[in-house]
Amino acid sequence: MTATEGSSPTGDKPGFDPQPAPGPGRTGDDLTEVRTTGEERAGGRRGDTVAGVVRQWQSVHPGLDTGPMEVIGRINRCAALLQQAEDAPLRRAGLSRPEFDLLGALRRTGHELSPGELARETFSSGAAVTKRLKQLTERGLVERRADSRDRRVAHLRLTDAGRELVDGVLPAQLAYETAVLSGLDAPEQGELAALLGELLGQLEGRLGALRG
Repeated sequence: MTATEGSSPTGDKPGFDPQPAPGPGRTGDDLTEVRTTGEERAGGRRGDTVAGVVRQWQSVHPGLDTGPMEVIGRINRCAALLQQAEDAPLRRAGLSRPEFDLLGALRRTGHELSPGELARETFSSGAAVTKRLKQLTERGLVERRADSRDRRVAHLRLTDAGRELVDGVLPAQLAYETAVLSGLDAPEQGELAALLGELLGQLEGRLGALRG
């Protein structure tokens, strides 16, 4: 198993699908259904996909330390499932997650950003940011201002419509993510967030070495 093993093949739909997302037009019953579905599926399975993969590797190589793949494989699998399940409030607003991340970066920083700064804020490539900005600009959600001293430099900011869209979608998106994580209680979520934060900080600090 590699760092990517445990992810679903492209195009396959995951077993986990938090269907009724909260937000405009959604009720408390919808959230209950999301939580109940997740609990039933969790309770009806013995272990998880990665656990099965680990057992197979251990049978082939009994002396192999599979600890790393038990962590990285699960992180990758969770990421794949979340990406395939999609973000329902964003989808209803006609946004992809990367597009929302760009809008969110402009909203939370509170000032204009260059395309390069947006790429760093959203962990995206410059080419991807350029493509998304073109689409968001055409939708009237982002506007571009040329630098007064260097016309090649662009400064980007939200339009009034872009700001209203972000502020309207964010509460629904957070409620949706709360439902997705409802199988873990508050202390468990806090512990998981702390552990992931520690891992992320280490990886970000060693990024250059890891790429070398």
